[in-house]
Amino acid sequence: MERPEGIFLRVSREIEAVKRHGRRVSTELFNMSIYKMGDGPARVGIIVGRRFGNAVRRNRAKRVFRALVRQCHHDLVSGQAILVFPKREALTRPFHELAVAWGTTLRRANVLRSKST
Repeated sequence: MERPEGIFLRVSREIEAVKRHGRRVSTELFNMSIYKMGDGPARVGIIVGRRFGNAVRRNRAKRVFRALVRQCHHDLVSGQAILVFPKREALTRPFHELAVAWGTTLRRANVLRSKST
């Protein structure tokens, strides 16, 4: 699977800025922190701590949320930095249900481009 370059947050300084200054949005499946970083492409970081479970569960959560990001990264408003904190409940739900919750939350947070065309 091809990995679009530059869509994931990797620099700890940027991640800390989003954690510290970002606007928070919560759902039953994940928490999200959103911060306007500049004019570049929107970037997303996925944070899964040890409290989530063992390495297999943490890695699965990251894979699932990376897939969600890849599906919609071209629709994200430029300059946004988004941190996603999956909850344990997310792995008990089917992917399509996560995708619906993901899209709804992004719309609610006003980080999706409008489909005016």
